[in-house]
Amino acid sequence: MPPIPVWALALIFWLHFLATVTWIGSLVSVSLLILPAVQRALKPFEQLAMIEAVQKRLEPIAWFSVALLLVTGLFQLSANPHYNGFLSTSNQWSLAILAKHSLAVVMVVVTALQTWEVFPAIHRFLMRRDSADPQQLARLQRRAVNLLRMNLALGVLILAMTAIARAS
Repeated sequence: MPPIPVWALALIFWLHFLATVTWIGSLVSVSLLILPAVQRALKPFEQLAMIEAVQKRLEPIAWFSVALLLVTGLFQLSANPHYNGFLSTSNQWSLAILAKHSLAVVMVVVTALQTWEVFPAIHRFLMRRDSADPQQLARLQRRAVNLLRMNLALGVLILAMTAIARAS
């Protein structure tokens, strides 16, 4: 395969950075800005409604970012001189990239849990507001917040692995 032109590689890197900033930036914004403000200003049921509303806006952006990261990441791998093959651990760069990609898989699984398990449960809970169990409300809130924080921690670790790979 011929080498990727410099302009195309620059575009690929830019799109990859943009998707990373969008996904991890949204996690930081929700975790450190929106969630604390919502918890201080709203009652528990309203908090859950707000979390659902924010997630409805963020989910398509997050999944688009994941797809963009996958596509641009594959091009970056193929263009990197340190890349020695799938699951190669022949150098520090490949170890850091393997750790980064392993963490990214876990992050995608956590995001999938949020998208297809937790947020539908929140939606069902909100639909039956009058007969809702307050303990279930607390459990759903804890689960949503814990998964959000887990994804944020994974995102920070992925960025650390990226820094290690770039320094190699």
